[in-house]
Amino acid sequence: MSIEDFVHSGTAQLIRNEPRIGEGAILQVVNPATEELIASFPGASISQVDEAVFAAKSAFENGQWGDPQFRRDVIHRFADEIERHADNLMETLVAELGTPANLKANHIGTAVSFLRWNADAASVDRTRNLGLNVTQTATTTIAYRPVGVVAAISAFNYPIFIAAAKIGAALAAGCTVVLLSSPLAPLAVGQLGELVRRADFPEGVVNILSGGADVGKALTEHPDIDKVTFTGSVEVGRMVMQQAATQLTGVVLELGGKSAAILLPGVDFAKYAFQLHARYARNAGQGCGSPTRILVEESRYDEFVQVSREAYAKLKVGDPRDPETILGPVVTDAQRRRIEDSVERALSEGGTIVAGGGRPDMPKGWYINPVLIGGLENKSHLAQNEIFGPVSVIITYRTVEEAIEIANDSELGLKAYIFGPTSDCLKIAPRLRVGTVQINGGSPNRPDAPIVGYKKSGVGAEWGEDGLREFLRPQNIDIPFIA
Repeated sequence: MSIEDFVHSGTAQLIRNEPRIGEGAILQVVNPATEELIASFPGASISQVDEAVFAAKSAFENGQWGDPQFRRDVIHRFADEIERHADNLMETLVAELGTPANLKANHIGTAVSFLRWNADAASVDRTRNLGLNVTQTATTTIAYRPVGVVAAISAFNYPIFIAAAKIGAALAAGCTVVLLSSPLAPLAVGQLGELVRRADFPEGVVNILSGGADVGKALTEHPDIDKVTFTGSVEVGRMVMQQAATQLTGVVLELGGKSAAILLPGVDFAKYAFQLHARYARNAGQGCGSPTRILVEESRYDEFVQVSREAYAKLKVGDPRDPETILGPVVTDAQRRRIEDSVERALSEGGTIVAGGGRPDMPKGWYINPVLIGGLENKSHLAQNEIFGPVSVIITYRTVEEAIEIANDSELGLKAYIFGPTSDCLKIAPRLRVGTVQINGGSPNRPDAPIVGYKKSGVGAEWGEDGLREFLRPQNIDIPFIA
């Protein structure tokens, strides 16, 4: 289904495999590259939240999703459908997010690979036999059971990938789901509903809703939700956790980051500068694992600035459909203003723009140039807070020990980057209080490796076996010998 057909139908909700017109507040989607309204439709109502949760609960309780091999086959079919409709989905993402079309592999290809890994993981037998007890009178088996109905709340920056990773793990574990899109990116996630139908999921196993904070609150506080998984900011994650706590519902939270990139003494700046800056600039800086604190030796600060300016010349800002574009617009005008306010605050605190800055000469759209700021300490607002825009700060250090201390001096602990000899990087990695350490640029996301937020960057794990187990709970089966 094309974006035009989908918008025209108005059926942005999926409940019991039936496309539904929402009965709640109106959602409006504006193309951030053209500032044109591309969709206006009603989101879900609170009663539709109840209906979707009931559908998921019924599907879980009737056992139709209980067969692991069946789950594997259906999830693979779903991945097939996403792959088959990748162009339509990407066209929607470009229109509603302004994300560059050349990030199709990140948005769609990664989603497919994660679904396929979870599909195969669905048929893994995780049962453990502990053998005889200490008195030799009984044996114990540990089985793993699905938690039940999962509320999966996606984010706007990579909505298809985040949705696929969340529901893929929950579905593989044997759970049923209610997927809620971000109100800033409801269209592509809504289009997944048709692909759920095409993949022949049993009725009620996957339900999809769109809506604002009231819909999210109704979902996270619902008494029939058994687990909540959310990706977003620390502030909203705290609210989600508080709401889920009203029912003592468990949560998996993947939250913000303020990742440090340590460039070790002697590292070749020119070798890594472009990939380092492109990493936080791509998708207009709307990524939680971006290296937005760059740590360089004090004696080499000027050298790094010069190399960075050369790299910045290659960071093209422009039309998201241009294959050369690295930065399209940010998602809303309000988000652009927040980014610019953060830059102004950094300048008032003594920072200086050493590369980039300002807005590009574009007639329409919420575009902003990438910005690299120097002259700030790690205690500054810019160094301590996630901006969610194409902005990074250079912080200098005198010794590697000091660089490690600076990297750890943050309330967030999602990722860290280290550049230098691999042996030196491996010695530093255990000392960094983060869930992921990428050495010399790392590699693309892989579905079998977990992402974990330390400190305020998250609760629980996502991706891989660790992420799938978040949707399972152990059951102790004790079998005594009968004389």
